[in-house]
Amino acid sequence: MPDRSTLRKNYVSTIYEETLLKIRDLIQNGPIWVSIDESTDIEGRYIGNVIIGKLNSEPSEPILLTCENLEKCNHKTIAKLFNDSMSLIWPNNIQHEQVLLFVTDAAPYMIKAANALEVLYPKMIHLTCLAHALHRVAETVRCQYPDVDLLISTIKRIFLKAPSRIEIFKNNYPNIPLPPEPIITRWGTWLQAVNYYSKYYDEIKNIVSMLDSEHAASISKGKEIFERPNIKSALSYIVSNFSFLGESISKLENTKILLSESIQIIDLSISKINESEGPTAKLLKNKMNVVLNKNSGLKTIKCIRNILCGIENEDTMELNLSPSEITAMKYAPITSCDVERSFS
Repeated sequence: MPDRSTLRKNYVSTIYEETLLKIRDLIQNGPIWVSIDESTDIEGRYIGNVIIGKLNSEPSEPILLTCENLEKCNHKTIAKLFNDSMSLIWPNNIQHEQVLLFVTDAAPYMIKAANALEVLYPKMIHLTCLAHALHRVAETVRCQYPDVDLLISTIKRIFLKAPSRIEIFKNNYPNIPLPPEPIITRWGTWLQAVNYYSKYYDEIKNIVSMLDSEHAASISKGKEIFERPNIKSALSYIVSNFSFLGESISKLENTKILLSESIQIIDLSISKINESEGPTAKLLKNKMNVVLNKNSGLKTIKCIRNILCGIENEDTMELNLSPSEITAMKYAPITSCDVERSFS
């Protein structure tokens, strides 16, 4: 194996150029979609990733085009990152009219960057991630039920790095999976945990009751939470009315889904929220309306979906896309899941 300095000096640049040529050959003159997200690395540096994909009547694989260290994270650096990335694909002449879709999260600096870029890319539709939109709605549920949230986090701590407790669990309930370990930044995992505790409530309560409270504060806390009178009813209400949100997010994470199917998932989610009952449901309806109304590209994307599905549409004349470009949107993404995964 060559030394890393040898690899860096003699091989990396060559491999990079070869890979870039393959990407250019695949993309050619487009049209394309673009997605950008940023995160911080272990040293606190801002890292911006750019994902692109060919828009076509067939599904295409997402491509990680750029991974760049950003001096700052604001609308100016994001817009520059976007434009610099386009010059990598089209070094001689950027095909400004072939960038049809830009998908990001709903951060204000992303929206500001997209607004600035629309001057250079006249056909570009800016869409904020709809899976993230559902996650924000789901977060409203979590905030309304602190006892359920505390139950989930406490049981997670009880079994975390505790092989003896895990053994007790498996000996008593060998056919039941261990309690989930939801991560707030992973969309939908909290609701999946709620489903788990609703299904295995009695079993988990029984296991916790077997454990010695003196061994860990989390065990004592877990026993106390299970005795709270509102826990059962809260779990039942959440599962009955809002468990579909986690399922919808999971479906939207599929990278090879038709645009029509993606929009249908959103429409069904809106319908189910409107059908749900109770004060929390009212909060979710308002949250959903606020989130979707701020998504400036959603109306345009729905118009394209209607055309592709043969649905009469009064807004067709407002579209700044040719028939072939509309056809190319058949598998257009409505989430930024691909670029989120690029940091994993």
